[in-house]
Amino acid sequence: AGGEVLHVEAQIMAGKGTLILTGQLGDVMKESAQAALSYARVQASSLGIEGDFFADRQIHIHVPAGAVPKDGPSAGVTMACVLVSLASGIPIRRDVAMTGELTLRGRVLPVGGLKEKLLAAARAGMHVAIVPAGNLAELSEIPDYLRQRIKLMPVHSMPEVLAIALARPLPQAKWHGASTAASARRQSAKVATHHRRGGAA
Repeated sequence: AGGEVLHVEAQIMAGKGTLILTGQLGDVMKESAQAALSYARVQASSLGIEGDFFADRQIHIHVPAGAVPKDGPSAGVTMACVLVSLASGIPIRRDVAMTGELTLRGRVLPVGGLKEKLLAAARAGMHVAIVPAGNLAELSEIPDYLRQRIKLMPVHSMPEVLAIALARPLPQAKWHGASTAASARRQSAKVATHHRRGGAA
């Protein structure tokens, strides 16, 4: 039957750069949220975000279904994506699911239970799934019918995630490293092609 889709919500209010985490999160998931915030703050200028945006505001990340304990590093890229979306004002596409552990430097690391996660994403009506490139060896375990229902987008880094997940490009984005920039543009082009062929936004 697959796993469950976790919805991640975030809100910003007046404050002094503090982070509030709710939703009965375990220690590993809390650490993932801290890493996501650190990545977003350090990369703010390269992402076209006002430099002191996070320093002057309080951030609240909530994962609904608060009665259900949640843990693990798989939501790292999702939390970072939510924070960048919140700071830039660019929404995340409704048809995109994502999973991956995030490092402070923006690398996307492989996760466990990929097949179960993809089954949950397909059941939730997602058309695109962003997955760590480190999980490519497991793609042979994904049934053909599932591959036909959901487009898999392997990524190595957070810029690639943002190029796919955000509804429009970040203003003045200056990715660190030419290879990362080129990869992000390729992923964005693939998704644009998917839209032209009838993918829902």
